[in-house]
Amino acid sequence: MALFTDHPVQPPDRSARAVGAGWVVLGIAMVIGLILAVTPSPYVIEKPGPVYNTIGTAEQDGQQVPLISISGEPVYPTEGSLDLLTVSLVGNPDNRPSWLTVAAAWLDPNQAVIPIESAFPPDVSTKQREEQSQVQMVNSQQDAIAAALTSLDYEYPTILSVVSLPGDSPAEGAIEAGDEVVSVNGEEVADITALRDALTRNGVDDAASIGIIRDGASETVQVTPVESGDAVVVGINVTSDYDFPFDVTIELDSVGGPSAGMMFALGIIDTLTSGFIQGGEDVAGTGTINQAGEVGQIGGIRQKLIGADQSGADWFLAPAGNCDEVTGHVPDGMTVFSVDTLDDALAALDAIRTGADTDALEQCTLG
Repeated sequence: MALFTDHPVQPPDRSARAVGAGWVVLGIAMVIGLILAVTPSPYVIEKPGPVYNTIGTAEQDGQQVPLISISGEPVYPTEGSLDLLTVSLVGNPDNRPSWLTVAAAWLDPNQAVIPIESAFPPDVSTKQREEQSQVQMVNSQQDAIAAALTSLDYEYPTILSVVSLPGDSPAEGAIEAGDEVVSVNGEEVADITALRDALTRNGVDDAASIGIIRDGASETVQVTPVESGDAVVVGINVTSDYDFPFDVTIELDSVGGPSAGMMFALGIIDTLTSGFIQGGEDVAGTGTINQAGEVGQIGGIRQKLIGADQSGADWFLAPAGNCDEVTGHVPDGMTVFSVDTLDDALAALDAIRTGADTDALEQCTLG
């Protein structure tokens, strides 16, 4: 007996199946996206931070005040800008950016993604890091004043104070925190550079006679230096205390680290010098500095180049030690000078001021 239906059998609806599969895929994607949006990553993000004109003003307690103020010595009008650059850091060990945020940063050429331990060593807390950063900024400001005044031939006394001794220091038992270092082998050491040079001349084979002042009394102790990398050291952490002939105040409490040192020094020199040392042009730069005017390399150079470009600077002063990171990342229309010393930076500014041929100066190339 045959069975019949009232309607013919319909084939499966493939479009309905496709729509259903699409919703499944979309749902999975949404779940994955939600997971990426809330799951912390092991990275932090560097991006260009605020730009500050060292010969301009900065906000302090809701008011605009000169970033550099000098009293007790004649000062002169300035023009243009000598910008210091900063890098903003997104994330910390207590608040790590999500994988979704990191993925977006990877696709943004203005940002850099770095392992969290590179910015936050595991044995240093966020609070400790912030405190260290502020101490570095204060010290860099003092070194910048010293470098500027040395460049302008001002004289001032310097005290080398021992801050601490690292573990296994060869100076253990001979030198203590709070001591003042005054000489090496009878040769007066007026700053950290002179101390370093004197120890290098002594070498690691013989004990060095270190002249110190402890509790107001002078004495000489014997310490045999050791090698630490390329340096000859006696295992003491020292800081320079300066007695400047007039007051120089730098108002920039919101920024930490030592990388603004060179630009502070240039701002001080411009303020104490008639005319405009960069011809009134807009110049940006970065780099640590010491009393001797030696410029040291810094981190985040590519983000600082971007920040300088966004602020309208056509000229950039970069530490020579950072040139390998700069090459291939120079914004269009920007000239990046490679500087080892404060004198190199001043030579570049003088060429900008006079319109001289800058090709003769060391540059970090476009690549």
